[in-house]
Amino acid sequence: MGVTKETISAGDGTSFPTPGDKLTMHYHGTLASNNAKFDASRDRGRPFQFTIGVGQVIQGWDEGVMQMSLGEKAMLRITSDYGYGARGAGGGISPHAGF
Repeated sequence: MGVTKETISAGDGTSFPTPGDKLTMHYHGTLASNNAKFDASRDRGRPFQFTIGVGQVIQGWDEGVMQMSLGEKAMLRITSDYGYGARGAGGGISPHAGF
């Protein structure tokens, strides 16, 4: 259980985020069960900004994004226990949903 990363295009291979870094990135979220999109930053016309490694985002992002180097594009597969778990998140993310 947890998070796995599939690299789509490589980053610089040397610059990795560390806890407390403020990041800005685009994302496209889909459900593992049916590939239905539940959210995408590009739909809002602006990237998502957050602080990594401090619990501001789901555990799967905190751990998965820290494995990505600057400029990398990747698919993170996140199990429900590293996502929203039994509570779900509304907006199409049901309890126990993986991404």
